[in-house]
Amino acid sequence: MTVIDREPSGDSAPTLSVPVVDSPPGDQAVGWRHRHLLDVDVLSLADLELVMRTTDAMREVLARPIAKVPALRGRNVTILFYEASTRTRISFEVAAKNLSADVVNIATATSSVTKGESLVDTVKTVEALGAQLLVIRHAVSGAPALAAEVFSGSVLNGGDGWHAHPTQALLDLYTIRASLAGPDGSLAGRKVVILGDVLHSRVARSNIWTLTAAGADLWLCGPATLVRGFEAWALRGAAGRRFTVTSSVDDALRDADVVMALRIQKERMATGLLPSLREYSARYGLTRERLAMARPGALVMHPGPMNEGVEIAPDVAAGVQSRIEEQVRNGVAVRMALLYLLAGVRS
Repeated sequence: MTVIDREPSGDSAPTLSVPVVDSPPGDQAVGWRHRHLLDVDVLSLADLELVMRTTDAMREVLARPIAKVPALRGRNVTILFYEASTRTRISFEVAAKNLSADVVNIATATSSVTKGESLVDTVKTVEALGAQLLVIRHAVSGAPALAAEVFSGSVLNGGDGWHAHPTQALLDLYTIRASLAGPDGSLAGRKVVILGDVLHSRVARSNIWTLTAAGADLWLCGPATLVRGFEAWALRGAAGRRFTVTSSVDDALRDADVVMALRIQKERMATGLLPSLREYSARYGLTRERLAMARPGALVMHPGPMNEGVEIAPDVAAGVQSRIEEQVRNGVAVRMALLYLLAGVRS
């Protein structure tokens, strides 16, 4: 087991009012300076707090009888996904439409990508056709960064390879804060466990930055083959105060405030990283009995899609402690907030 302790950076949470989102972004998005969002490691505590507060405002919009504002009217949001997706793709589409943006959703399976068109050429084409904000998901790490180099608008990473999934990390942070944060929004003193296939998880990589920045005591847990390398990765500069890597389920789950199970990516297990899915489930699956080791009422989370009966038991996924559906709902509000903030940079 490896424990890394870090001293707080000294940054304090900013004092920011909840933005007014019924009008185009401009002064309301003051403080946001990022043209693109490719990962969360570039976000300061002030940036995180601004995203959280803007998400609060978007939640208010979603609670209205007509959950729509004209903030991005006349803006073109193009969604370009090279990987299959349900939650993220639809969430982005709903978020953009709720802001009154014009939305173009490109299915690469029926585009010129199938004829060999490069990512750069595709990005240049969609820009020529009017794209101003580009949401991209790609199987290759770094693809959104490449797109950002040739796109004059703003690029929002919807997940790339094993590298990053910034919007998932931000909605996870928002979901946890809603139940567990202190008055200042901090998660100090809260133990958060990410359990499962950490090695292949872009979600885990992004969550390391946001959760430790918020003060959480973060634990990564899984078979040694699926958490390898994260000790050194943390030492290279994970932004946080406390970060633990272990293969002991008992140590990880004991007194946990949050347990986030990760999908076992069956498609990546051909190299013998696991003896079998059955053995993984028996040793690391999140069951009701294992959950009992956590604090009473500990939150259960999962970024989806789930392999029920493998990394998480069906009764746990659907139990009273589950926040999985809440994560999905919060995803719309967080993505509305990010589209709004990114659009404001170019106002």
